[in-house]
Amino acid sequence: MLRLPWFEHRAPRSVAEAAKILAGEGPRAMLIAGGTDLLPNMKRRHQAPGVLVSLRQVKDLKVQLNGTFGAGLTLSQIVRDPRTPAALGQAAAQVATPHLRNMGTLGGNLCLDTRCNYYNQTYEWRKAIDFCLKKDGKICWVATASKRCVAVSSTDTAPALIALNAAVTLVSASGSRNVSVENLYKNDGIEYLSRRPDEILTEVNVPAGWKSTYWKLRRRGSFDFPILGVAAAVKLEGEIITEARIALGAVASRPFLAEKAGEFLKGKPLSDEVIAQAAELVANRAKPMDNTDMDLYWRKEVADDFTGYALRELRGDDMRETRLRIARAAIA
Repeated sequence: MLRLPWFEHRAPRSVAEAAKILAGEGPRAMLIAGGTDLLPNMKRRHQAPGVLVSLRQVKDLKVQLNGTFGAGLTLSQIVRDPRTPAALGQAAAQVATPHLRNMGTLGGNLCLDTRCNYYNQTYEWRKAIDFCLKKDGKICWVATASKRCVAVSSTDTAPALIALNAAVTLVSASGSRNVSVENLYKNDGIEYLSRRPDEILTEVNVPAGWKSTYWKLRRRGSFDFPILGVAAAVKLEGEIITEARIALGAVASRPFLAEKAGEFLKGKPLSDEVIAQAAELVANRAKPMDNTDMDLYWRKEVADDFTGYALRELRGDDMRETRLRIARAAIA
């Protein structure tokens, strides 16, 4: 049985109080909301904070109004709210299982640790093969010549929010700042967030006016982390696209925007030919590594298909049968 290491627990009731605790405790403190990712990681000794600062009692993090989503809202609450943009709702609905969505939060999913077949193992397993670059070791077992960790981003909600051009608010004891969701991430499997350890992600601000969708690839219809995520959002005047954003997840250490595909779509209708060319541009940006489930070459190829599914759905095609076949669940 894997057991948690010893830690102190703090339960502030305001963002200011939580920020003050983080500032006082320094590197030995970590935030916990739902704990669905952090606690299993602690059992495997990926992280061993001396102090856990719980955000569950901070009511200000659970507000949703006028396109602002509190980071403390559970994924189930995000799914159920009719004001949630389609891509965000679809992404949240496909995270893990209902039990974990009832606990996991929007902020927690955005800050989810990167994953790798050589990292997400028990301490004893990792010690037996020699530790990896991400934790306790000096070599990346996926790309042995690499000087940086290539662990993959595994968040579902981030690609959706990047496509929606959303931004987050980060609060610390010294003040607050706004950062686009796209710039929240860095292409490094270890230092994957631009959020500082003393900062709290308090809310997500989503602009209105986008028609959006999110498609996820995983082996099983539930529980599994994404091995490909495609989010697309467009603004239309009639049948002509005036603005487009397509984001990829689970194919690098960060979710990112496929800028060339978005630029290509501007001023065009979503014809079959346009969709095919845009999908090819997106697939060219996908460079998955051999550190998650399924064959990496197939995962790159299927990025083309999933982008096509997303754009056809935005065109208005009935994609419910395809969604049911891929997701094994009815996703609104």
